[in-house]
Amino acid sequence: MGKEKNPRRVADNEAMAKVRMLRTSPQKLNLVAQMIRGKKVEKALTDLTFSNKRIAQDVKKCLQSAIANAENNHNLDVDELIVAEAYVGKNLIMKRGRPRARGRFGKIMKPFSELTIKVRQVEEQA
Repeated sequence: MGKEKNPRRVADNEAMAKVRMLRTSPQKLNLVAQMIRGKKVEKALTDLTFSNKRIAQDVKKCLQSAIANAENNHNLDVDELIVAEAYVGKNLIMKRGRPRARGRFGKIMKPFSELTIKVRQVEEQA
């Protein structure tokens, strides 16, 4: 009399990885996520490796984690994976400040974001 198994959050031919608390704004992170959407995983990894954006290395780690999940947990073929979805969400904002002239206070917002990457196995057209 145990608990029932939770249903999968993704389809049978998909795998997912999520990373939270990335120290960048969601707007900047979305530029990098936009770069890899819909691409084959090898091409996406290459693009992230040679990107000039600082956050691209963290996105690459998340993509590698999604690929490893697909291979090890869901028995999917790595050569047939594409980046099905890559979406960004807000996380907390650290609020800091700095004294300014005439007794005022300059607000400094330090935003965090989270990233979710889903990879999907598609059969190549011959």
